[in-house]
Amino acid sequence: MNARNWSLGQLFPGAFPADADRSVTGVVFDSRKAAPGAVFVALAGAKADGARFIADAVARGATAIVSGQPRPQDLDGAIVFAQVGDPRLALSLAAAVVHPRQPATIVAVTGTSGKSSVADFTRQIFQVLGHEAASLGTVGIVTSKGSKYGSLTTPDPLSLHASLDKLAGEGITHLAMEASSHGLDQRRLDGVRLAAGAYLNLGRDHLDYHPTVEDYLDAKLRLWDLLPAGAPVVINRDGAFADKASAAAVAKGHPIIGVGCAGETLTLLEVLREGFSQRLQVRAQGREIEVVLPLVGDFMAGNALVAAGLAVAAGEAPEAALNALSGLVGVPGRLERVGSLKGGLAVVDFAHKPDALEAVLATLRPYAAGRLICVFGCGGDRDRGKRPVMGQIAADLADLAIVTDDNPRTEDPGAIRAEILAASPKLTEIGDRAKAIRHAVGLLGTGDVLVVAGKGHETGQIIGDRTLPFSDQDVVRAAIAEMDQ
Repeated sequence: MNARNWSLGQLFPGAFPADADRSVTGVVFDSRKAAPGAVFVALAGAKADGARFIADAVARGATAIVSGQPRPQDLDGAIVFAQVGDPRLALSLAAAVVHPRQPATIVAVTGTSGKSSVADFTRQIFQVLGHEAASLGTVGIVTSKGSKYGSLTTPDPLSLHASLDKLAGEGITHLAMEASSHGLDQRRLDGVRLAAGAYLNLGRDHLDYHPTVEDYLDAKLRLWDLLPAGAPVVINRDGAFADKASAAAVAKGHPIIGVGCAGETLTLLEVLREGFSQRLQVRAQGREIEVVLPLVGDFMAGNALVAAGLAVAAGEAPEAALNALSGLVGVPGRLERVGSLKGGLAVVDFAHKPDALEAVLATLRPYAAGRLICVFGCGGDRDRGKRPVMGQIAADLADLAIVTDDNPRTEDPGAIRAEILAASPKLTEIGDRAKAIRHAVGLLGTGDVLVVAGKGHETGQIIGDRTLPFSDQDVVRAAIAEMDQ
């Protein structure tokens, strides 16, 4: 076999009869990408069942099929077929064979809010401590070598393993990655050789996908199943459902590194605000260590400690990991300071869930000597239940809250806004997001703080089935430049 051929037995051990083993050229799960000699894995999706596309894959040259359903009666007898219990798991494990290289040390973090920051902070800590490092998640893949590409919390298995292989080939030895509930539930991380995992928190999100909050939590805690026996788990002791995350880890034999105010390994003793920085007093290994964290917010301090905990879980000394926090740079779109006008500050944040919006507004309140202004919306084709909840949070915690469009997708934008506005008469409506942002920037005065929430690092707005170029940061900067005359 050449470097681009594998046997079915290598890719799907025990799935195919021994006498049906043959050389194949690759694995696909999108029939449109099937090529001569490929294996097509038919996945059951939310919108379409891959089994419907077996004929298309065969017409494009696929010579083997893996499916969770029985062999189609009309399938050409020359095509070998395997029915497996979990096609998604089979795909992930095959992807790890097709793309075998991985960074030597991989850690993963799960939770509703903060995954991007923790993954990026962990990468930065590894880098400060002398490793070639990368992070992988919502803001893409970022490496210590300056590369940046991709953008998905947990990519499909083939893309994920191709990225891991590429990173290893570039000399990356340490990787911190986000583990979304979708990715864990859909077995996308199976086959990734993890050294440690971390749990942040759990809030209301993705209940359009997970039937209940309990199901949502169970999906996240599947991360512990992917860790090797005895691998450490970092728990944010101050996060919601931390007790259940800990119990699940203990039940699976994973030692715990507890961080936060209630943490036993990295204990946060005191936080003092210093401008847009904060001074942390942390106890580790019986010693008190002081670190100036150049970021705002209690939850950012918590994220930083989880990142330090992951570095410790990967074998770094606690004091060295904590000292590295003083040089952290914030993640784009996460409490990102974009500019100022007339003594007021404009910030962009990715908060698009109730817990996250509440945390951002509570974090920024002490910095607003004047008014706290919020521009936000809710995405279409997503959990409708959070819309009035977020509306009430904004009405309660901001002095002025402007409801605008987020990513309406295929829903009527006006109907989405109406569901948010129903929460409180204090809310103001400006549907056009650019106009809403410009209006809010124009309101800035001495001591005011404006947060534009919901899209963060995103550079497009999804309207219908199209993604139109749009950046909250660009609109804020343009408005400031226009008004700062």
